[in-house]
Amino acid sequence: MYRREDGLDESGFVVEGDRFVGIDNYTEMFTGDAAGRFWNAFFNTTFFTVVGVGIATVIGIAMALVMHHALRGRGFVRASILVPWAVPTAMSAILWQWIFQADGIANEILNTQILWTTEGFQAKLAVLIADTWKTAPFVGLLVLAGLQVIPNDVYEAAKVDGATGWRQFWRITLPLVRPALLVAVLFRVMDVLRIFDLPYVLIGSRKESVETLSMLAFEEANQVRYGPAAAYATVLFLYVAIIAYTFVKLLGADLIGEARVRSKETKRRKEAVPA
Repeated sequence: MYRREDGLDESGFVVEGDRFVGIDNYTEMFTGDAAGRFWNAFFNTTFFTVVGVGIATVIGIAMALVMHHALRGRGFVRASILVPWAVPTAMSAILWQWIFQADGIANEILNTQILWTTEGFQAKLAVLIADTWKTAPFVGLLVLAGLQVIPNDVYEAAKVDGATGWRQFWRITLPLVRPALLVAVLFRVMDVLRIFDLPYVLIGSRKESVETLSMLAFEEANQVRYGPAAAYATVLFLYVAIIAYTFVKLLGADLIGEARVRSKETKRRKEAVPA
């Protein structure tokens, strides 16, 4: 609601300090000169969230199945899969920056000369690859926890009934692992909506192809424009809150409510036993 003023006003007097501007920071964000940059950052944030979480979820489920069914060397497989998740984001961004250099490993493998860290769709692709490499193990870890509580008797009964492996996966594995999967997806959505350090270190600042709402708010604050920066941060907060609420309501991920219902039912059963 405030904007820093340095310069001359209409009367020619020097103006310094902060000036109350009401909701001008928000109107300029949506319809003013800064609207183009804002909507670009909003699109990039949404793109990374939808595409990145989708890819990480699919790969994470595959990782969980591998870790769950691996018999020989199971500990080594689990440790090797979880290593990327343990690496700090800034370090993984620097690692992938080396890989995506003009003379890096990626171009050597593809036998091409793609400028991954410059403006263009290839920059988005580089961020998606690096983000999936780091975060898919997190999804796999939570899904693995859900897989380990499924009794083997269920699968044995399905095999007796003639169910194929693919049918067991759709009819047994996914429904029973759904609570853990929803928690993993919810955490990943909240994390990607606030994505900042990975594209900032990997691609750089003020890159239109990968600039997100968090990066935009940081750049405005770094230029001592705290009013617009606070407005961007507020919009991002509302965006995250709306997505989280919608996710919980539409997908039925009210795990806290379900836990309360189960605890109440358990309490009633315990009270009914002495009676």
